[in-house]
Amino acid sequence: MTASEAHRAIDAVWRIESARVIAGLARLVRDVGLAEELAQDALLAAVEQWPVEGVPRNPGAWLMATGKRRAIDFIRREQNLRKKVEILGQELDPLGAVPEVEEAPEIDDDLLRLVFVSCHPVLSTEARVALTLRLLGGLSTDEIARAFLASESTIAQRIVRAKKTLAKAEVPFEVPAREEWPARLSSVLEVVYLVFNEGYSATAGDDWLRPALCNEALRLGRVLAGLMPGEPEVHGLVALMEIQASRTAARVGPDGRPVLLLDQDRGRWDQLLIRRGLAALARAEELGGAEGTYALQAAIAACHGRARTSDATDWARIADLYDTLGKVKPSPVVELNRAVAVSMAHGPAAGLELVDDLMSEPTLKSYHLLPSVRGDFLMKLGRLEEARGEFERAASLTRNAREQTLLLERAAACG
Repeated sequence: MTASEAHRAIDAVWRIESARVIAGLARLVRDVGLAEELAQDALLAAVEQWPVEGVPRNPGAWLMATGKRRAIDFIRREQNLRKKVEILGQELDPLGAVPEVEEAPEIDDDLLRLVFVSCHPVLSTEARVALTLRLLGGLSTDEIARAFLASESTIAQRIVRAKKTLAKAEVPFEVPAREEWPARLSSVLEVVYLVFNEGYSATAGDDWLRPALCNEALRLGRVLAGLMPGEPEVHGLVALMEIQASRTAARVGPDGRPVLLLDQDRGRWDQLLIRRGLAALARAEELGGAEGTYALQAAIAACHGRARTSDATDWARIADLYDTLGKVKPSPVVELNRAVAVSMAHGPAAGLELVDDLMSEPTLKSYHLLPSVRGDFLMKLGRLEEARGEFERAASLTRNAREQTLLLERAAACG
C-alpha cells in the first residue's frame, strides 16, 4: 500500500470512527476536550504507523485501543498526582473527609451520552449544535456551516467559544439528572437530525449518500425514544428518519448517480421502515405532538410513503403541512419546500411566484437548492434559457460532485 492510499484510508476511517472513539474516551477521562485531544493523538499515531505497517484489520478498534492507552497514561498521572495531594491534605488536616458524590443516572450509550453532555445549558443553542455536530458527526466546519446556512468562520468561532466556555465553567463529562434531560432535548434532537441529513444528502464529496451517518442517527433516535417514551417530538423525529431512510436504496442508481424523488422506483422503498415510521408518527400524535416540528415533517414524509406512485401523492396536503410548519418554525428553507409543493398542486407558475419572493433572502444567497428549484419551474414553463442559467448557478454553489453533475446535465438539457 502506498502512502497516499494509506492516508486516504485514514481519512475514511476517521470520518466514520472519530465520534465513537471520542465518546468512548470521554467516558474514561470524563472531559470532552481532553477526549478529543486523545483521539487526535491516536489519529496522529495512525498517520505515522499505517503507511509503514499497513492498515490494521479493524482500524476503528485500533484507534480506540491507541486512544485508551493514552487515556490510561493520563489517568495514571492524575492518580499519582491525586495521591500526593491527598497525602499532603492529610498532613494538613488529618480529620478532613471527602464527601461522597452521588452518581448521575447512566445513559448506556457512549455516543448518546456525548450528545447530552455537549448540549450543556451553559452553551447557547447554536454553540451546542455546532460543537456536537463536530464531535458526533465528524463534520467539518464547512459542512456544519452549510447545514446552518452560515459562514465557515462563524461556525469555527462558535466551536472554539463552546470549548472555551465548557473549560471555563469546568463542565465535567457527566450525564445530567433525568429531570434535566428535557431542557437539553431540543438541541439533542436537532443534532441527531442534522447528522441524519448529512448522511441523507452529503453537502460535499463524491458520494450522494453517507449511509453510516444515517444509520447512526436513526439508532440514536430509537435509543432516545426508549429513554423518553412520553416525549412526542422524539417519536416525531424517529418517524421522520424512518420514512426518509426507507428511500435510501432508490435514491442512487447503479452508477452512483442521484435519483430524484419523482423518478424513484418506489418498489425499492423499504416498506418495513415506512411502517415503523407511520407507527412512530401515530405515537407522536397520540401524545399531542401533531404540530411539533418533527411530527409535521414526518407527516409530509408520510404523504410520500403512502403514495404508491408519484402521481398519487397528495401535494395539496403537503402544501398545507408546510404552511403549518412555516407558522410553527418559520424558515426560508421551509418556504422553499412549500413552493415546490404548491407547484406540484397548482402548477409551476404558482411555485415560481413564491420562489421569486425568496430570491432576496440573505440566508439563501449561497443555497444551491434555490436556483435549482427555480430552474425546475422555469424549465416546466418553457423558459429554457433562464432555466439553464439557474441550473448552472446551482451547480456552481453545490460542493457535492454527484449533485453538480446532475445539475449540469439538467442545464445541458435546456439546449
